[in-house]
Amino acid sequence: MKTVIVDIMGGDKAPAETLKGAVLAKEELGSEINYILVGDKAQMEAVAKENGFSLDGFEIVHTDVAVTMEDDPISVVRGDKTESSMAVGLRLLKEGRGDAFVSTGNTGALFTGATLIVRKIKGVKRPAIAALLPLQPPVLLLDSGANVVATPEYLEQFALMGSAYMKNVMGVENPRVGLLNNGAEEHKGTELQTEAYQRLKANADVNFVGNVEGNTAVNNACDVLVTDGFTGNIFLKTLEGFGKMLLKTLKTTLYKNLKTKIAALMVKKDLSGLKKNFDSSELGGAPILGVSKPVIKAHGSSDAKAFKNAIRQAVTFADTAINDEIAASVAKSKAEDSKE
Repeated sequence: MKTVIVDIMGGDKAPAETLKGAVLAKEELGSEINYILVGDKAQMEAVAKENGFSLDGFEIVHTDVAVTMEDDPISVVRGDKTESSMAVGLRLLKEGRGDAFVSTGNTGALFTGATLIVRKIKGVKRPAIAALLPLQPPVLLLDSGANVVATPEYLEQFALMGSAYMKNVMGVENPRVGLLNNGAEEHKGTELQTEAYQRLKANADVNFVGNVEGNTAVNNACDVLVTDGFTGNIFLKTLEGFGKMLLKTLKTTLYKNLKTKIAALMVKKDLSGLKKNFDSSELGGAPILGVSKPVIKAHGSSDAKAFKNAIRQAVTFADTAINDEIAASVAKSKAEDSKE
C-alpha cells in the first residue's frame, strides 16, 4: 500500500484547497492509498468543519510553520523554515514514512529541499523540474526553471530522465526527444545547444529527433523537450499566457452579440473540450526528476481539482520503477563517456 505525504500549507490557496484536494484524492483513489497530511492541525480541522467533511483516515503531522513565496529557498535546509510543513514532509519522505511527496509551495525551496534532504539519484548531476505542457499530445518540458545555467551533460541527462518518465507514467513508447533551439539545423544555437546536440545524437538510449523550434514544439514534434531552465521557464510561461489569452479572446468574440451567442450555445460542448485541453491542472503537477524519491510540485494557484490530480500523479510515479531506470541509464551514459 502506497503512502503519499501532502504539504497542506503550501501555495496561494492553502490550506482550504489543498485539504479539499486531498479529500478528493482519497475519494477517487480509494482505500489502497494512505495519506500523511503535514501542516497546522487546527486550521485543517477548521476547514473540514466549514466544508462538512471528515479527516478520519488521514494521519496528521502538525506544524504551524509554513514556507512563503518570499522565503529564501535554502531556509528549508538551514534557517527559520526547517520545521515548516515542506521541510517536515521532505524529511518524512527521506525516512521512508511515505512513497511520494506533493506540495504547492515555493518552487525554489521545494527544489532545494528535494535535492539536499531527499537527495539525488546516484550519478545525476542536477535534478530538473519537468512540466507537462497541456498540448495534444502532452509534451514534457525540462528543465522548466530550476537550472538557469546548464551544461551539455545536464541536457543529456534531462533527456534520459524525461524519456523514462514519459514511458512509465504517460505510456509513450520510445518517447521522441527534441532539443529546444532557434533553428532546426544541426549547427544552430550557442555552444550549449551544439554540444548537447552531439551528445544526444550519440546516445543510443535517447530517441533524438533533433532541434525543435518553438513553433513546431507545439505541433507534436516531440514527446520530451529539453533545454536549460532559463529558456524553459520563459517558454512555459509564454505558452501558459498565450493559452489564457486565446481562450479569453474566443470567449469575448463568441459573446459579442446575439448571433455569436447562439453560435456559442451550439458549440458549447466543443468549447469545453478545448478549454480542458489548455488546462494544465488536468495533467497534475511537475515532477522533480533526478531525486531519489518522487516529489511533485503542484502549481502555486492550484484549486482542489488540480491538487487532487497532482496527488494522483504522485501515486502513479510511486508505482513505477522510473528512478531505477534513470539510475541505470545515467550510469550507462557515464560509462560510455569514460571510454572516450
